[in-house]
Amino acid sequence: MNIDTNGYSRMTAVALRQALARGEVNAEAVARAALERIAEREPQIHAWQHLDAKGALAAARAFDARGRPGLLGGVPVGVKDIIATADLPTRYGSPIYEGFRPAADARCVATVRAAGAVVIGKTVTTEFAYFQPGPTANPRNPAHTPGGSSSGSAAAVADGMVPIAFGTQTAGSLIRPASYCGVFALKPGFGAASMEGIKPFSPSLDTLGWLARSADDLELMRCAMEGTPFVPLQRPAPNALRLGVCRTHEWPSADAGGIAAFGQAVMLVGAAGTSLRDVALPAAAAGLLNAQKTVMAYEAARQLDVEWRLHPQQLSAALHGLLQNGRDCSEADYRQALAQAGEGRRTVGALMQGLDALLVPAAPGEAPVGLTATGDPVFSRVWTLLGLPCVNVPGLHGPQGLPIGVQLVGHPQRERDLLAVAARVHHILSNGSQDAPYLA
Repeated sequence: MNIDTNGYSRMTAVALRQALARGEVNAEAVARAALERIAEREPQIHAWQHLDAKGALAAARAFDARGRPGLLGGVPVGVKDIIATADLPTRYGSPIYEGFRPAADARCVATVRAAGAVVIGKTVTTEFAYFQPGPTANPRNPAHTPGGSSSGSAAAVADGMVPIAFGTQTAGSLIRPASYCGVFALKPGFGAASMEGIKPFSPSLDTLGWLARSADDLELMRCAMEGTPFVPLQRPAPNALRLGVCRTHEWPSADAGGIAAFGQAVMLVGAAGTSLRDVALPAAAAGLLNAQKTVMAYEAARQLDVEWRLHPQQLSAALHGLLQNGRDCSEADYRQALAQAGEGRRTVGALMQGLDALLVPAAPGEAPVGLTATGDPVFSRVWTLLGLPCVNVPGLHGPQGLPIGVQLVGHPQRERDLLAVAARVHHILSNGSQDAPYLA
C-alpha cells in the first residue's frame, strides 16, 4: 500500500488512525510517507536531532504483522530530545550529552509505543529546554524562529512531518512555539502526565504536553496517555460557552500585530454568540511573573548542579546566567515565590467560577525574525506557575502573514472540557477569519 506524501502531510492523527484501522493503508506506508516528507523538508527546517528510519519502518512492519490497532495504532510520533529513548540517543540539546543513550524509555514513550505509535525520531530542543536555540527554522517562514523550547516538535507538526509530537513546558515551551508555527498544543495541568524519564529542569513547573494538527488529535494523545477510550470531542454551541477575556498584567508586552489579532479573536468569538466577561487579575497577581522566574532559576540551579560543576565551559551564556541567579537566590525567596503561586491558584480559581475557560494571549505576536533566539514566553509563565491546563488555538495571522495563536486556560483536571472549547473556538476563528484583517 502507498500513501501520497503531500496527502499524508495534511492528515490529522485521528484521520490516519481511522484509515489504518479500516485497512485503507498500512503502518509501513504511513511511516514511509513521513520519512519522505522529512527527507524533502528537513534540509530547510532542521526539526530533527535524531532520525531512526530503519527503526521506524521495523516498528511499523511489526505493527502491521500484529494486527492489533491500539489507540495510536501506526501513527507516527516525534519525541522531544529531552525525553529518554532506549533505542535513540538523548542529547538534551547540550554537547555535554553527545551520544548519550538512556537505559530505558521515558514513561510517556513506553506508553505511546504500547498504544501502537511509531516513533520516528527525536526532535530538536533548546539547551536543556531553556533558551539557547538549536538550528530549527519556522516552516511558515524559515527566516523566523519556530519558538522554543519544543522547537523541533512544533516545526515537525506544522510542516506535516508527523501529525503529533511530544513537547514540554517550564515557562512557555509548548504554547509559544505552537502559536508561532500555527498548530495546536496542550499543556495539561501540572502532574497530569508522568515526567518519569524526562530531564528535569524545574520540577515544580516542568510539564509534559504535545502538539498536533487538531484539538481531537490532542484528545487522542491524552486518552492514550491515560489509557482511556477515545471519544471524539463534542464542540459546545457558541452560545453555550462562557469565556473570560483576560489580557493579563503582561499585556504591554504584546506587539501591534498581537494586539490586533487578539482583538479580532475576541470580536469573532463574541459575534458568534459566546458569552464574554472581562476578567482583570488583581494587582497582587502582577508578582506572579517574577515568582515563576524565581522558582525556575532556584530549581534549575539544583537540577543542573553536576553540569555546572563539571562542564561549565559547555553551558551557554544564557543558561550560565540563569543558574548563577538560581544559586544566588535564597531559600526564603524561593519559598515566598511558591507561596505566591499557591495564593495565585486560589485567586484565579475564584475568578474562573462560572466560566468554561479564560481567553488570553498565547505570545506577544508573530514569530520574531532570526534563529538566534526563540521569542518571549511572557504570556505563559504565570499559567505554568499556577499549573493550569492550557491550549494554543491556531487560526490567526499577523501583518507579515505568520501565525498568531490564542491561548485558552482551563480548570484543573478538566483537560477534555478545555479541548472541546478549543475545538469550537478554532471553528469560529477559521470561519470568521476571511473578512478580518491579519487573519487567514
